[in-house]
Amino acid sequence: MGFKEILSEKKPLIVEKWLDAILNNYPADASKFFKKQKDGFRNPVGYTISTSIKGLFDEIIEDPESEKIYPYLDDIMKIKAVQDFSPSKAVQFIYLLKKIIRIELDNEITQKNLSNDLKIFEDQLDKLALLAFDIYMLCRERIFEIRVKELKNMSYRLLKRANLVRELEEQESNFAAETVLTQNIKG
Repeated sequence: MGFKEILSEKKPLIVEKWLDAILNNYPADASKFFKKQKDGFRNPVGYTISTSIKGLFDEIIEDPESEKIYPYLDDIMKIKAVQDFSPSKAVQFIYLLKKIIRIELDNEITQKNLSNDLKIFEDQLDKLALLAFDIYMLCRERIFEIRVKELKNMSYRLLKRANLVRELEEQESNFAAETVLTQNIKG
């Protein structure tokens, strides 16, 4: 039996321990809720993480280079980005999987001399962590852009209420006219 077959065979145990390890990074009350509540509507965070890591694990075993991995990572990283995790904490869940696999498969790796297969698998997980980091940063950028846009809209609405928008528009149009006039004189 090869390394991937052993991973497939031990999937339920590994995924369960992986989910526990991920959810243990949350505050105690939240962790308890995420683990207890299985309904996707009452617990979208716990449900999304749970279903995403199951799908992610299947894809990692099948083909770690597959494009099917991206949506699972994207779902997890969106949650981490919104919850304001640090980048290291956000991608830590990949490294938790590495640790769990080493612990759970230690005997099989030693007995069947699968250390080279483990190294290759861990290298693939490292690439996955880098992809997760990229996704996390894209999500954080989107959040920042949304915040900036909302601040601009809020400022505009406040200026409009104070009847300052017309004055600013007049000043901007006067500045634009002066710029065009200056360029025409120089040119």
